[in-house]
Amino acid sequence: MAVREKEGKDSAGADLHTRWWVDHGTPRERAARRVEREATTADSFFRAAAGYNQEVARTLLTDLNLKLLEEGSPPPGGWGYLRLTSERFSQEAFEQIKRAVQVPPGARALAVDSGVSLRVILTGTPPGERLLELRFSEESSFDAWLRGEWVGEAVFKQMREALSAAPAFVARHLGGQTEP
Repeated sequence: MAVREKEGKDSAGADLHTRWWVDHGTPRERAARRVEREATTADSFFRAAAGYNQEVARTLLTDLNLKLLEEGSPPPGGWGYLRLTSERFSQEAFEQIKRAVQVPPGARALAVDSGVSLRVILTGTPPGERLLELRFSEESSFDAWLRGEWVGEAVFKQMREALSAAPAFVARHLGGQTEP
């Protein structure tokens, strides 16, 4: 395809500057436009989230985890499983997670499979009093709640780091004691 750069038109006569995939200007000018786009995107996001009640978000997340636990109905001291998509998380990785996340006596664990990640929701007795959410994927994270209050978080860049840290996180937040 011939491009008539001098006139700023391609062979079909369309303006080249309207082509988003074509880099225009010097590297410094392109970097400045990228920073401007990122600032605009961030500003739009924060405007959309302005006034959003974080307490409501926390409650909805905790409630969602409890509803998933109810739906998956894991037995005391055991595991339940829910699959949310047609894709499946790696069975080998799931087995590694089950070895790393030992379910304390009386506690319950639910594996929520979304294909690209596996979320493990753990609770002690009574259900929901203590709640852990361990999300395993390329980047993993753990969260803990006690009586609906968020009390801990851990973030990992690699799943193997999360697998190593899971036993201590579970012990710290659920421990052998499942009573509050």
